[in-house]
Order: sequence, then structure tokens, then C-alpha cells
Amino acid sequence: MLPLIVFAVGLAYSNYRQDRSDATRRVLETVRSMRLVLDSEVQRMTGGLQVLALSDSLRSGDFDGFRQLAAGFISQYGEDSVLLLADRSGQQLFSTVTAETANLPLRNNREIVERVFASRTPQYSDLFVGSTKKRPIVTVEVPVLRNGEVVYALSFSPPIAIFQKLVEQQRSNDQWTVSLLDTKARVFARAPNPAETFGKQASGALYDAMSRTPEATLSTVSLDGVALSTAFARSRLTGWTVVAGVSESSLIAPLWRDIAITSLIGGVLLLTGLTFAVRMATTIARGEMLHDLLIEELNHRVKNTLALMQAIAVQTFRSASRDERTKFEGRLGALAEAHNLLSQEKWQGSELKEVIARALQPFLLASPERIRMAGPAVPLSPRLAVVLSMIVHEIATNAAKYGALSNETGRVTLDWEVIDDASKPRLRLIWTEIGGPPVTAPVRRGFGSRLIERSARDQLGGEATVDFLPRGVVCTISCTLDEAR
Repeated sequence: MLPLIVFAVGLAYSNYRQDRSDATRRVLETVRSMRLVLDSEVQRMTGGLQVLALSDSLRSGDFDGFRQLAAGFISQYGEDSVLLLADRSGQQLFSTVTAETANLPLRNNREIVERVFASRTPQYSDLFVGSTKKRPIVTVEVPVLRNGEVVYALSFSPPIAIFQKLVEQQRSNDQWTVSLLDTKARVFARAPNPAETFGKQASGALYDAMSRTPEATLSTVSLDGVALSTAFARSRLTGWTVVAGVSESSLIAPLWRDIAITSLIGGVLLLTGLTFAVRMATTIARGEMLHDLLIEELNHRVKNTLALMQAIAVQTFRSASRDERTKFEGRLGALAEAHNLLSQEKWQGSELKEVIARALQPFLLASPERIRMAGPAVPLSPRLAVVLSMIVHEIATNAAKYGALSNETGRVTLDWEVIDDASKPRLRLIWTEIGGPPVTAPVRRGFGSRLIERSARDQLGGEATVDFLPRGVVCTISCTLDEAR
């Protein structure tokens, strides 16, 4: 009896060590995935602000005309969000909080204003108390240029609830602790106990590790005094850090449970032979935890793929130009938006109009009436949704640079129809531009054009044609529809 129990305990402990290693890896993959989700959300905010910064009313100082555009932007995020404009001294010139601009206060965070003017690039703040509503906020800041010079800093403070919701959605169960920290390691979103820990600094081993490396796994004690197996990953975009940990007790408890069950079964099955006892002990010890592991692996597979793409992008564009980085970030953002939509629908597919609206969102903010969409409801499979999102984003980017969306008078019509004259229905989507600058066919086809044509041909099994007509570009895409699942 004793040798069998010792053997079963040793087997359970070996399984525990393997499962603990798997859990540590799973925590690290979770924070990497969350970092991608966080960057995608912040990039969407940044892209919207950059579109606003290009508006004629803002660059000409027509703040009354700009107010309607600003109201449309913050309506996406709720009443707690604030959009404001400041000069280099930090003096506020415009705020969505009030139409009275004469007595607006100075910005409390003058340092980030200086960084915007000095770097001429988007900046992301740490947690600080805003001068308008007197409460802790984080901000996304972009420069407003006039004749190549920075004249204003456009600042957006999203509701902290957005980040809190992101944290709560990524928390697997009550045994997990998930936090978002600014560059000074202060908490601005957390689950559990967000109110009690808001604004507190990470303590002990976690703070020390964050000061040395952008990503690591380690054992820590949370602000609640709970021992955790922890991982963290810092965002290269914002400098903020995603931290997640699973309680040590939840990892040890299965060991004791497995030892007890294995010992009991080993005693009962001793008369039927050692071989059968070992098989049963292994099945019981591994079954439940292996099942949970597989389920969580499936839930994170898409996010892990995007995290890998982000790492590849960092390596690829380390020495690239700013224009190249902007292009790739836009394409990666479009891909992330398509995956966000599919995640909301639990990868059951999505509707064509929603996919197109997501891809065109940055271009619809300033002048939504310039892009007209019309067509029937078309359910898309996940594969078609991702590829069509990338294609529409690429066409719209070209239109914003060279075509109908590059001036004040151009318009775009996006029509689609389903053709049922074959064994499988086919989708035909037509992008038509009018009112833009004079059109001439390019001498050399760029990467964007090749991306559109090859994606339609190789990934959709269809075709894409681009006609450079005098009145404007016409792009036609056709493909066979999959069954949306």
C-alpha cells in the first residue's frame, strides 16, 4: 500500500510541476494579448485625433466650427471624456466642457505639452489630476501642424471606465488579478478592488522588475496581500504596462486534491493491480486541469497571433521611415479592428456593413456624409471579414492621400450586391470616387495596389480591378461567399 501511495503522490507532483509551468506560460501570453488589445484601442483613439488635427477649422483657429467635429468624436466615448486644445505654454484655448473659452485654466500636465511640441508625434500621459474636472486622468495627445510647425497640442482624456472594462473582460476568473499601470507603475485600472488600489504604485518585486525589463514572469505579492504567479508586458506605443497574475493557492490546491484522490483510488484499486491504479490516477490527476488548459488556449489563439505580428512589426520597422511605420500601423490596426469585431461575435462571422464601417471609421469622423454605403445585409465568414476589412482600409487610405478624400469636395460611393447565378453566391463590391483631384494612372503600382489585388485573388479566390477614370477611381472587388459560421 505505501509504495503505491508514494508512487501516486510522485506522479501527482510531477503533473503539478508541468501544470504550473503551463500556467506561467498562459499568464505571459495573456498579458501579451492584453497589450495588443490595449494598443489597438489607444491606436484607434490616436487615429481619430489625428484626423481631427487635419481639419481646416482647427488649423485655421475656427474653434466654433471645430466644436461640432469635437462633439462627434467624444460622443463615441461618453460624457466623462474631454477634448481640449492648448498652446505651447499650456494655456487651454478650447474645451468640450464649456463654450466659454476666455477663462479656461492652464493645463496641469505641462510636461506632456512640451513633449508634443518637441517630438511632433503623438504622446501618452501618466496618471495625473486634470485642471478642468479635478480628477485623475490619462491623456492621448497629438500635434496640430500649420505650415509644418506645431501650433497646438490636441488632448483627449478618455473615461477611465474604458480601461477598467478592458481589464475586467480579460480576467479569466476570480483567481486572477489584472492591472494597467502607467510609466511610473501607478494603477489606473484593476480587477479586483479597483477603487481601493487606484493610483497606488506597484510594490515590492514587481516594481523592481519593471524598472529593469519591459517583460518578465515572477512571483509577487499583490496590493491585496495575495501571493501571485505574475507576468507583465510594457507597451512600446504608450509606455503603459499590463500586469496579470494567478493566485499561488489556486495552483497548489489541485496538487493536494490530486494527492488525496490518487491515494484513495490507489488503495481501492490495489487488489486489481498496479497497472490499472496508475492509469486511473493519471487520468483523474490530469483530466480536469488539462481540459481547462485546452479551453483557455483556444480562447487566446487569435490574440496570440496578433501579438506575434506586433513583435514582427517592431523588428521589421526598427530602422524604417516614419511613413512606412504609419502605413504598417494602419494596416495592423485595420486587422485588429476586424479581429475585435469577430471576437465580439465569438468568431461566428459578422455582417458586411459593420466590417466596412469599422474599416472606414477614421475617415467617417470628420465628414460622414462624404462616404455613402448601400447594399443588402451580407453575413461574412471570419476569413472574408478579415480580408475585406484590410482591402477596404487600403482603398480608403489611397483615397485619403491621392483621391476623393484628399480634398474638401470629393465623395465616395460604396455599393455591393450578391449575385446568385452560380453554384455559390458571389459578392460584388464597387468603390466609386468623384469630385477628387484629376486622376492619372500611376506609372508604377505601389504595395497597396498589389495588396488589394493579391488579397482578392489569393485569399478570397476572386479578383479586384482598379480603373483610373477621368472623373475618379473605380475599384471593383468580387469573390465567392463562404457560409458565415
